[in-house]
Amino acid sequence: MERFDYRRPSSVAEACAALRADPDARIVAGGMSLLPTMKLGLATPSCLIDLCEVAELNKIAIDGNSLVIGAMTCHADVARDPLVRAHLPALAALAGGIGDVQVRYRGTLGGALANNDPAADYPAAALALGADIVTDRRTLSASAFFTDLFETALDVDEVVVAVRFPCPRRAAYAKLPHPASRYAIAGVFVADTADGPRVAVTGAGPLVFRAPAIEAALAGSFAASALADVTLNPDDLNDDPYASAEYRAHQVVVLAKRAVDALA
Repeated sequence: MERFDYRRPSSVAEACAALRADPDARIVAGGMSLLPTMKLGLATPSCLIDLCEVAELNKIAIDGNSLVIGAMTCHADVARDPLVRAHLPALAALAGGIGDVQVRYRGTLGGALANNDPAADYPAAALALGADIVTDRRTLSASAFFTDLFETALDVDEVVVAVRFPCPRRAAYAKLPHPASRYAIAGVFVADTADGPRVAVTGAGPLVFRAPAIEAALAGSFAASALADVTLNPDDLNDDPYASAEYRAHQVVVLAKRAVDALA
């Protein structure tokens, strides 16, 4: 690991100023993704700007029909918080299935979204629920936030502050986890919203995506049986030693059925 400076700001404004002052600096939240890449020499930031003491980033609240979660909220807190469990239990269950205990107590919501790992769980929830990612300067819809493999619409000196999750009528998440990392080989988040069914898939492709065919079938009948004849094109899906593209395409439909069955 290369030598680097370390800063611990006490406000979002201070963190953004530090980023603007050093283009090679990087934000560190839980460090679950950044530190391993630094150890491998794949990332060599000149300075780490640690957000752990920025109190405004660690909160959970209800605002109208939305659940607002601060970017520095760790997965374990999302999983066990009474507001999350009451208003968006699918998100609590999703957070409780991330990694292992150590990861859940260190990894953060904002860090996971900003990293945009194609097999991460939160992007599926954000996209299916139509969440808004609030930064220090603007609000981005989930559909605009995730742009490419490990890439987002964030500017280099921009900091995620919070995420606004609209509360659906009901929702569920089902995934096929990697046996070691617990990342999703395929994961499907199904939400029954006021605007109709919304379904987002993670792990199966290079980027989280909506599943229009599944949404259309559920719009006709919100039941697992409605997906009996639905198939997914495997052409653009991941094909690796863990699972073939064809297997992932099959699993996406299977997982969607499981998520819908969980809501029955």
